[in-house]
Amino acid sequence: MQDNANPLPADALARARAALAHLTDPEIPVVTLEELGILREVRVGAGGLEVVITPTYNGCPAMGQIEDDVQAALAAHGLDGRVVTQLAPAWTTDWMSDAARDKLRAWGIAPPHRSKAGAEASPVLRFVRGAAQSAAVACPQCGSSNTTETSHFGSTACKALYRCLDCLEPFDYFKPL
Repeated sequence: MQDNANPLPADALARARAALAHLTDPEIPVVTLEELGILREVRVGAGGLEVVITPTYNGCPAMGQIEDDVQAALAAHGLDGRVVTQLAPAWTTDWMSDAARDKLRAWGIAPPHRSKAGAEASPVLRFVRGAAQSAAVACPQCGSSNTTETSHFGSTACKALYRCLDCLEPFDYFKPL
């Protein structure tokens, strides 16, 4: 950690951002933490350099690995800092960049639909059993919207398993939050 007697070099924030730019999600290695919206901020805090992350959901098993990856990336670039996990506002799929959505689709995962409120609004959680999907989920393989959910839980808790009724391929759908 840095202290007031040993302030951060002027370029430390830029170096930290550059060091973190390549870090990918451990469960979806084609998208970066920044593209997913998990990497929220790189800042100078009271104790020195801080990297703020927000989990995709409380209890996400990848968070420990993400914290380790952030620490390792900083250390590899000669930086000392701490990871701050910020739970509010809660992460929303609207924080995903368009690049992340394109990469998910190219990797065979249907990206989540955007909410009507947009990324700046606080996400609203709705606990409604059997709530219908408002828009069809397009198959990332053939683009068909003739798809069906086969399981509300896919390869990870944040995804559902779908099947295309045209090309018959199964695929994950990243559930919107």
